[in-house]
Amino acid sequence: MTYATVMVSLALDQPNDARLQVAGELAERFEATIVGIAAAQFASPLYFTDGVEAQRLIDQEETSVKRRLADLEAEFRAATKTRGGRAEWRSALDFPGRFVLAQSRCADILVSGGESPAFSDAFSLVSPKDLVMQAGRPLLVVPDRINWLDLRSVLVAWKDTPEARRAVADALPMLRKARDVVVVEIPEEGDDRSAAMAQVSDVAAWLARHGITATARVPEAGSEAAAVQLERIAGDVGAGLIVAGAYGHSRFRELILGGVTQHLVTQTARCVLLSH
Repeated sequence: MTYATVMVSLALDQPNDARLQVAGELAERFEATIVGIAAAQFASPLYFTDGVEAQRLIDQEETSVKRRLADLEAEFRAATKTRGGRAEWRSALDFPGRFVLAQSRCADILVSGGESPAFSDAFSLVSPKDLVMQAGRPLLVVPDRINWLDLRSVLVAWKDTPEARRAVADALPMLRKARDVVVVEIPEEGDDRSAAMAQVSDVAAWLARHGITATARVPEAGSEAAAVQLERIAGDVGAGLIVAGAYGHSRFRELILGGVTQHLVTQTARCVLLSH
């Protein structure tokens, strides 16, 4: 398995440097085609006029969106022109979530920025949470402060769920290039730690059969949230990438109570590969 097509989702009025840098590196490492993609839709005002004035407003706003999409294409072309591989651009006057999800059929992996805790504008931004839930492709989330894809140490956040199994399988090409891989499960209070260790040891043995040396780790159960413990371990091992299944609990529960996925798409320290 490899990544033959890397798709990077760009956003209007947002920093795109980090995701362009990481997507370009990823495409170079795997000799993949890189596809830049963006979309935006004219957001109608809450009040509206009619006749000639209404059409003038619509034309003006659509022209503005087209110009900003053209600026994104120029940014993408400039970032990829020295990469040496094949680059392709796709854009549309459309809701970005709908357009990117439809076009993701041609990608092996999607790259996007992280999500700010602030409100996201569905007319100009696509949420990484929507991408990972609906695209049917692994999503590499790149925080704005990241300037390279650090695969020296990779942390696999294990939970015995279908989502985590897909994530590890989707990450195999990157894990093969990592120097150190740590598989960790964060036990909840009352969990059998020996059973958890048996699970992560199974995953480490499976990775070994794919030519990847990994160590298994299960900390003592504590009162801290799983996301806090995971973040501390990631810092301890110097992880540049975390691999995790997305929304092992319901998305509604994570929205209300918080959770590991919610934390991973908003943290700013390292890249995260998510699968659902």
